[in-house]
Amino acid sequence: MTTGATNSHYTVGEPVTETSTPPGPIEGRWDSRRFHAALVGPTNRRGLSVIIVGTGLAGASAAATLGEAGYRVTSFCYQDSPRRAHSIAAQGGINAAKNYRNDSDSTYRLFYDTVKGGDYRSRESNVYRLAQVSVDIIDQCVAQGVPFAREYGGLLDNRSFGGVQVSRTFYARGQTGQQLLLGAYQALERQVAAGTVTVHPRHEMLDVVVVDGRARGVVVRDMVTGAVETHLADAVVLATGGYGNAYYLSTNAMGANVTATWRAHRRGALFANPCFAQIHPTCIPVSGEHQSKLTLMSESLRNDGRIWVPREPGDARAARDVPAEDRDYYLERQYPSYGNLVPRDVASRAAKTVCDEGRGVGPGGRGVYLDLADAITRLGREVIADRYGNLFDMYRQITDEDPWEVPMRIYPAVHYTMGGLWVDYDLQSSIPGLFVIGEANFSDHGANRLGASALMQGLADGYFVLPGTINDYLAGGPFADVELSHPAVRDAVEAVNRRIEGLLAVDGTRTVDSFHRELGAILWEHCGMERTKEGLATALQLVRALKAEFWRELKVTGTGEELNQALERAGRVADFLELAELMCIDAWHRDESCGSHFRAESQTPDGEALRDDDSFAYVAAWEFTGSGQPPVLHKEALTYEFIELKQRSYA
Repeated sequence: MTTGATNSHYTVGEPVTETSTPPGPIEGRWDSRRFHAALVGPTNRRGLSVIIVGTGLAGASAAATLGEAGYRVTSFCYQDSPRRAHSIAAQGGINAAKNYRNDSDSTYRLFYDTVKGGDYRSRESNVYRLAQVSVDIIDQCVAQGVPFAREYGGLLDNRSFGGVQVSRTFYARGQTGQQLLLGAYQALERQVAAGTVTVHPRHEMLDVVVVDGRARGVVVRDMVTGAVETHLADAVVLATGGYGNAYYLSTNAMGANVTATWRAHRRGALFANPCFAQIHPTCIPVSGEHQSKLTLMSESLRNDGRIWVPREPGDARAARDVPAEDRDYYLERQYPSYGNLVPRDVASRAAKTVCDEGRGVGPGGRGVYLDLADAITRLGREVIADRYGNLFDMYRQITDEDPWEVPMRIYPAVHYTMGGLWVDYDLQSSIPGLFVIGEANFSDHGANRLGASALMQGLADGYFVLPGTINDYLAGGPFADVELSHPAVRDAVEAVNRRIEGLLAVDGTRTVDSFHRELGAILWEHCGMERTKEGLATALQLVRALKAEFWRELKVTGTGEELNQALERAGRVADFLELAELMCIDAWHRDESCGSHFRAESQTPDGEALRDDDSFAYVAAWEFTGSGQPPVLHKEALTYEFIELKQRSYA
């Protein structure tokens, strides 16, 4: 049902409300929800089935935990092994409010930092729960044998990340994601051996089966044989990550895509805040047209590294030839309280500003220095190598420059997406029985994610939150059996086959990658670090024209009955094209700046993001109404009972 304003881009519908959050003091809500949630007895769990799509930190931990609880779990991933999930690429660390450094950290401070860092566009109850659960994650991972860094006395070490003034980030050198994923993978494989979990690698989800309004299964394609398969269950969980690859050049693995969540969106799941895409400030700059992805240098380097550019435009001297008085440590100058540890959105825009002023370094002037020389002198090479050695090695291998001798060059790049499928407090989407966890949902980070919080959310959702809420839904069973002959199942399978056949039948002249690269350039130019109403309107025209050309000129070689990576990429890019249109509509409608969404028309006199809380303190949850039809905007009002709404300041 729709109501209110209408324009050429979207229609405003009824508000959406979140009803599963318990009332009362925020510190007691999670305990209250767990206590009042219906339970499923141990013997009854064996008769209930759950499909989990994705085997990263969120998906692997959820599958392991639900399998151990006794549910029958079927897991899917498009990689050749769960260990290849993109969570493995996370470098710097995972947050937890354990206050090991005795620096006044607390659950409330982690909650406050996260809401503030997200520029007051996240749901208070979800974020507080995340902060509460964070302390349990570390204990869980230590018990699994995750080799966190330790101090001399044997205690777990901590370091700081952007947007905070305490040290709460646990880490394993610069490979924290890898170590955490191996821990979750071992837990998953233990349940595979126990017979409670079945894993299907090299299978890509292409649709959700919705029967009588409930998610009851998925349609997948065997990526080796091309066979289209249907798998049914009592509930479906999506743990498929974010959509940063819509920009083509990003820090994500090239296979990362939006297809699973976008297919669910087309089946009725609301998509929330799609314009909130995080630009990470510490990436190796673009080096040429040949690149298909960018490489992240961990934010943890900002603990000891100092970021600077020459004071004067056009200064072409080598970094070591620029004396201190001719250097502008611009983050330390602009934000003295936080210095180089300001949040990612702030640091990214500041880097863009100095480069736009002609003070950037490296080819094309699209870089700033991340300099660890002072820290090497102060702490010694051995200490820095122990903290960041693998990052130094990676930088040298990619750039052929030795960061021990010259500063690293960095520039912002697309990294993480805060938008995703809308979920309630139970992590259930607007389709009953369809749960969404990790980066695939929108729930915890608002308009900007603080560093080291992605791993925290993924493991919180998988190990603790989902297992505490999905039982409330499954307790409503037993669910009626669904046969493969059911009309809803046949409809989903036929839709997948039609789409595959349609992609193969175009037989045009352009490659999939050429469309993807062009789409990424449009988004980066008009819906990247800085957006304008006019630029977003232009982007919408360009994206729509490109989508039309895609379906006229796409060239996919091979067939659908074989391993066909061109076909795989074509399906993903087709979904990116549709998502990109919604991203631009979402950014166009939000006439404010907040976090990663910086509208040039809405900024303070000193160039900071200027929110409009009176008009935009809501989650924008979008409803799909059909191809080529304007989406419907449903607003979930954000209320702040425990944190005061105010303009962010990191000065």
